[in-house]
This record gives sequence, C-alpha cells and structure tokens, in this order.
Amino acid sequence: MQQPNDATPASYRSKLFIPQASSRPDSTPDFSHLDIPHPTDSFKPDVLTPALEMQSLAYGLVRVLNDNHESCGPWQPQLTNEQLIQGLTKMMTVRAYDDRMFKMQRQGKLSFYVKSSGEEAVSIAQGMALQDSDMLFPSYRQQGLLFARNHDIEAMMCQCLSNAKDNIKGRQMPIFYSSKQHNFFSISGNLATQYSQAVGWAMASAYKGEDHIAAAWVGDGTTAAADVYHALVFGSTYKAPVILNVVNNQWAISTPQSFASAGTTFAARSIGFSLPGIRVDGNDFLAVYAVTQWAAERARQGAGATLIELYTYRKEGHSTSDNPDAYRGKNEGDHWPLGDPIERLKLHLIKQGLWSEQQHDELFNQITQQMTECWKRALSHGSLDNGPHWPVSSMFEDVFEQQPKHLAKQSQLISQS
Repeated sequence: MQQPNDATPASYRSKLFIPQASSRPDSTPDFSHLDIPHPTDSFKPDVLTPALEMQSLAYGLVRVLNDNHESCGPWQPQLTNEQLIQGLTKMMTVRAYDDRMFKMQRQGKLSFYVKSSGEEAVSIAQGMALQDSDMLFPSYRQQGLLFARNHDIEAMMCQCLSNAKDNIKGRQMPIFYSSKQHNFFSISGNLATQYSQAVGWAMASAYKGEDHIAAAWVGDGTTAAADVYHALVFGSTYKAPVILNVVNNQWAISTPQSFASAGTTFAARSIGFSLPGIRVDGNDFLAVYAVTQWAAERARQGAGATLIELYTYRKEGHSTSDNPDAYRGKNEGDHWPLGDPIERLKLHLIKQGLWSEQQHDELFNQITQQMTECWKRALSHGSLDNGPHWPVSSMFEDVFEQQPKHLAKQSQLISQS
C-alpha cells in the first residue's frame, strides 16, 4: 500500500474526527438542529411484529403529548385519571426528595448524592408500567423506581446517612439502594454489570416458566462497556424476557452523548442483534409508559428482549461532585426542546380539566413538608457524623453461609476489643 507523504494531496489524507458537543462553556446552547416529530408521525406495531419490520422506530421518536399538551397518535396509553395524577404526584415526590437530599449534602450532612432532575418520567412511568413481580436492575439515577413501588422514604434517607437503620448496614455509598422486598437489585458503581445480570435473571425466569420479566437501565456513556453487548447477544439468542433501557440524557459526566452514539441513535444498536429498538421522548410520561408497557407485553408473550432509548436531558450535575458549567453551556437544560416531564404532565392534566395550578401548589407544599418530616425521623436513627452506625462486627455477616475459621477468629477479636 502506498504510504502518504508530503506530496500526497491533503484531500486524500485521513483525519481524526472529533464528535461535537451540544455546547461548551464558551458557547450558547442551541438544539435547533434536532428534528422533533409530531406524535402522529410514529406507528405502533403489534407486540409480536418481527424486529426487521419496525426498524424505523429506532430512528424516530415516539411521542404522545404534542406541543399543545394534548394526547394524540397511535401510542396513547389507556391510563385512568387517577393513574395520571398518581404519576404526576410521584414525579413531584422524587424531585422534592432529590432537592432535600442535595441540600443536606451541601450542608455536610451527606457525603454524596445523585439527582435525577429532568429524568423523573423515566423511572416513574416505567416503574408504573411494570408489575411489582418484575425484577429491576437500575443504575444510579433511577431512585424513582422505588417511589413507584412505594418504598419507605425514611428508609431511603437512612441508607444515604449510613445510620443504624440503613438496610445495607453501611456497606454501600449513598443512593446505592437495594431492596429485595421491592425486587430492586443492588446498585453497583461498576458500569453496565446490571445489563448482563438482568438478562441472566430473565433467562432463569423463562426457564422456570414464570411470567416475570426483568428490566435494566444504563446511561448513554455506559453503552461503551462490553457488558452491554454481552447482554444484547444473550438477550437476542435466548429471547430473554427483558427490557434493556438506555437513558440518553445527553451527558456522560463531562463527555457528550455524541462520543458514544457513533453518529446514530442508541436504539439502532438493536438492529445488529435482531431486536426491536424504540427511541422514545423520555420527558413525555405517556410515551414512556406506553413504550414500556408494549415491551413488557412482548416479553411476556415470549417474543424476547427490547432495547429502549429514552431521549431526555440531565438538568443537574452528574453528582454532587460535578460542576456541569465546566464542560457545557450555562443553563443548557433551559434550552432543551422537550421540556420538563413534570411541567408537561401537569399542563396536560390542566388541559383535560383534571388539575389546576392551585392544586399543584398545594401538592408541592404537602410533599415538601413530607420530606422535612421524613428527614427528621431518619436523623433520629443516627447522623452521618455522630451515628449510631452499624457495628464494625457486622462486616462479617451476610457473606458466607458457613463462616471460615479465620474470619470467625477475626470477628471474635473485634467483639472483644
């Protein structure tokens, strides 16, 4: 092969391509290039439709709420008025919880926290669309799944405080929740492990002839991890009853989603595995519910896995250790064209005559007061600085069914000290 030299025309020389971010600190955020389709532009296939016949859903954007806050198009879910108000209430509760815990971290009363601001529809709508017997394999921004399953708020706060009522006995970082009772698998800081675990759990459920399915969540940056593709291979090969979600919130800490998307949608990753891929407006509560319900029904009928890309935006920093103004345009979230999930559902309910601004304000005040009371009760079981915490001797528990002799000796020494 001829090697390029100084005489080679510049037009024939390869160049390194650097993907562009939506904005940088010295630029003004601009999302005008995004093509946001109308809800009626999409189509809803039968749940048993072959993946080959629905590839366009991986490149489009399933929506239900239009710009006038009306429900329209083929994906409209059959939700009661009570369910819609419940969805709004739970999203507001998640945001109030996040705000309370963020403030507590800034005051030095928590060591770490991760907010889900702007992404509440992802966890609440999906959690409501699934059955309580389905197994959840979350990442660290799906605390709303626990709210959807009515987990005790005070207990969640105790986990963040690592106090004497922490159900994980102080063995995890704050917000790395785990609840066997709610079929909520332990959150892991190792990215993408939950994808393979979810597929394995789903395969076991199918092998046992159960009706339960699994669901897992990763962020857009995590799609670069190998576990994602291991899960897609096994999910496709064995038609595992699992929903594999990619929460595309535009930023993986400081790197934009364009670094991981390879110039296409994340939902399109499904095509090479012969799986359905659906891209959905992640800030549209109704659309998220409808697509999740569709994928769950497909899995229960034995048609296998579905890959869902939830197109949303992370309004806050990646965590309390992150400053988003250092890598993206200031207040970029205010320019996001798909709006805020809570505001959109609120306006839809008002349009339907089911809600009012006064009711909304009253509910906000009620939830805020609830968070204050839960926090006070959580602190009564111990603070981060002063405890009480789980005793050091508890580190030897829940590890081995029959404790090895060397650990038994160490445990005895600690108890005597």
